[in-house]
Amino acid sequence: MNREEILKCVDHTLLSQTATWEEIKTICDDAVTFDTASVCIPPSYVKRVKEYVGDRMRVCTVIGFPNGYNTTAVKVFETKEALKEGADEIDMVINLGDVKDGRLDDIRDEIRAVKDACGDKILKVIVETCLLSEEEKSSLCEIVTEAGADYIKTSTGFSAAGATFADVELFSRHVGDGVKIKAAGGIGSFDDAERFIMLGASRLGTSRLVKIMKSERE
Repeated sequence: MNREEILKCVDHTLLSQTATWEEIKTICDDAVTFDTASVCIPPSYVKRVKEYVGDRMRVCTVIGFPNGYNTTAVKVFETKEALKEGADEIDMVINLGDVKDGRLDDIRDEIRAVKDACGDKILKVIVETCLLSEEEKSSLCEIVTEAGADYIKTSTGFSAAGATFADVELFSRHVGDGVKIKAAGGIGSFDDAERFIMLGASRLGTSRLVKIMKSERE
């Protein structure tokens, strides 16, 4: 794959707690320039970002982020607000305490509720693989599939580690038909990005690839 093809898989991301409007505008401009899949930004910026980019770029935002322990009602409300303000895609974090307690039915119901709120908009479900056992990861592939989400996503980028090749391989073996994979967190090179794609990821959450492109143009 060439770099342009890889960049088309990238959700160009800025979710830092201290992200300013000027920084958000910059990543929007860069996403448009380098033709990424979307720009992924905090919910508080969705309305301004949509007004700023219009139809030039898809707007992705995060729900229940980064810890996932908001109630389902709060996540559904967050989702509806984000969509009303112009979000095209939603990345939600599951309740990891429910995973550890074996409350998989609750997780399935929550994902379904958020997907219902999304309608025909894309829903990506963040499972935070670095905090899960292999068995939990496999089970969540099934849950995400059964709940009707569009993607399973490895990581928030705010926990102990990000995406690994092994996790994307595992997802590829266990997700059902129609569920895609997003690798996120720690993707720092085009070589790694290409390998994630070859292993089965169709989206990549990262800001570093665009930064590489910009630095080479300077």
